[in-house]
Amino acid sequence: MEGKSMTRSQITRAVIARLAGFILVMGLILFGTAGSFAFWQAWIYIVLLSVLVLWTGIYLIRNDPALLERRMRMKEKQAVQKNVVLLSFIYIGLLFVLPGLNFRFGWSVTPVWAVIAGDVVIVLGYLLLHRVLKENTFASRVIEVEQGQKVIDSGPYARIRHPMYTSVIAVYLATPVALGFWWMVLPGLVIIPMLAVRIRNEEEVLSRDLPGYETYLQKVKYRLVPGVW
Repeated sequence: MEGKSMTRSQITRAVIARLAGFILVMGLILFGTAGSFAFWQAWIYIVLLSVLVLWTGIYLIRNDPALLERRMRMKEKQAVQKNVVLLSFIYIGLLFVLPGLNFRFGWSVTPVWAVIAGDVVIVLGYLLLHRVLKENTFASRVIEVEQGQKVIDSGPYARIRHPMYTSVIAVYLATPVALGFWWMVLPGLVIIPMLAVRIRNEEEVLSRDLPGYETYLQKVKYRLVPGVW
């Protein structure tokens, strides 16, 4: 996908294939570890995420297919980022395996209202992600500076430097609650220092390679949460 641009139809097929793969893998992991299709929290989670991903995918296919192609790139060039990605795979694996095991063995019980609240936070996180993608056509998955790229300082970027990571944290921390394993939120907080390492390296790359980014850093002080960090 790198080096040669994809056509709109190729991007559409790739989105459909990845969404189908997401549903299949999530189903295998969640219901496989739970040992039952009665894992109702998983049904809601898979349907909810599928709708949100499809909604964003359709929007980008229609309005910014180049960004969608960028979002499909996975190969990091920075050594620091490669290590962060490796750790994130382990984190994400536990994020989905442990709730299924919790359903099977009954380690803890999460109230229905908390599960619903977790789903609501996931929706809010995706709404922020959608807003970020509308604002920044260069919001690639990998850390890189492309030809013609410019600093984005409007929309959510006027308040915080990395609103996409804020949305990621919201979704990841809400996921175990939505899957009925609320106490995993505490160990799940490890996502924050992981992203902090990624952010610091990303800012080093952007400061070096993206004209105007140093000025943006002086203008917008906070990275993830206004008034906090």
